[in-house]
Amino acid sequence: MTETPRPQPGPDAGPETGDTLQMQSPPQGPDTTTHRYELPGFAAPPARGGSRPTKGVVAGILAASLVVGGLAGLAGAAGYSAVDDLAGGGAQQAPSSAGNTRTAITGSTGSTDSAGSTGSTAADGSVEKVAASVLPSVVKINVTGQQGAGSGSGIILSADGEILTNNHVVEVAGDGGTISVNFNDGSTAKAEVVGTDPLTDIAVIKAEGVSGLTPATIGSSGQLAVGENVVAIGSPFGLEATVTSGIVSALNRPVSAGETGGTDTTYPAVQTDAAINPGNSGGPLVNMRGDVVGINSSIRTASSGMTGSEAGSIGLGFAIPIDKVMPIVDQLRNGETPTHARLGVSVADASSNDGLLTGAGVQSVSGGSAAEAAGLERGDVITKVDNQVISDSESLVATIRGYRPGDQVTLTVVRGSGNDTSNTKPITLHAALDSDGGQAAS
Repeated sequence: MTETPRPQPGPDAGPETGDTLQMQSPPQGPDTTTHRYELPGFAAPPARGGSRPTKGVVAGILAASLVVGGLAGLAGAAGYSAVDDLAGGGAQQAPSSAGNTRTAITGSTGSTDSAGSTGSTAADGSVEKVAASVLPSVVKINVTGQQGAGSGSGIILSADGEILTNNHVVEVAGDGGTISVNFNDGSTAKAEVVGTDPLTDIAVIKAEGVSGLTPATIGSSGQLAVGENVVAIGSPFGLEATVTSGIVSALNRPVSAGETGGTDTTYPAVQTDAAINPGNSGGPLVNMRGDVVGINSSIRTASSGMTGSEAGSIGLGFAIPIDKVMPIVDQLRNGETPTHARLGVSVADASSNDGLLTGAGVQSVSGGSAAEAAGLERGDVITKVDNQVISDSESLVATIRGYRPGDQVTLTVVRGSGNDTSNTKPITLHAALDSDGGQAAS
């Protein structure tokens, strides 16, 4: 894979000896591919090849790579079908909202259809009970645009039609595209975008002419524990009202997904083995009380080696924690430009020569930033934010993204030789707007 270049020593730098900390590339991994799933109606962006780009990272916005563990691929979980006439006979038409198909299955103990109604009595805390509770609050989102069409999922926020989803689900509808919503009762409605935040991959849309909807119950991702049971609901591959279950397999997993040359979305994800596939994007991850604890957004896939091919779930799905989402939702609802926490450093992976100490190495400090106020310098290595271990540049990006402007955090920093005693620095994170571009939330 492409290596992150080692920064050249400054004019005053001495030779690398002993356990001196240095910026360096990770070991070469297996031949795997890192990519996002294709966006609506057009081919997936070129694979990043499990690579790290040749630029430094601006912590909190620019990820050093699209690698999680350096082994396989991250994929946006929006499900899309190619409609480009040049695709030939292999192109699959996007599902039509007017042609919604409901499949009924009748048994001796009751009936269940694709909208999730059931005649049985479910036990509290069961997947069946959770599904019955949450399905009325989940929608399928159909999008069309100049480059294609496709579908994703969404979460009802208000009785009059506010819906939460991923930005990458609806972004293709820009420039004159259309959005429609399929509700759990089989009805449909047109929708318009209220606001989007590409940096957190969040969008709020509003269905037109609707009332009496069932809003989802918003929970707290901060209360999740590894091993806890969860349920994912959405429309994988256009199949509405699909319910899968699993556990929380990790918390605060640094995840970065984005297109080459575009905006990277980096966040401290809730990792789950509940099956998440293309089309689940924007749908809820819920606990066994039916509370939304995350927004399903991306998955890791084993590379198939086939350009443009869609791979499915291998048990590594990622959701954006709902606690990180709702402050952005409130800003979008109010017509405000979303703000993000800003540390004010660009960083690269760093480790000692013996590999015993790793972290995010500071390459530069922005003037007037929180980092400058705290006395951070080029060459410092950040190894912790509060109690969260920072193993590389991407984990710092994801961790800072999990805070809000004005939050105070404590950084653990090593300066000089790896044998030096670490010191802690309290820092109040500044605010940055999306309009700041690549410097936002750094």
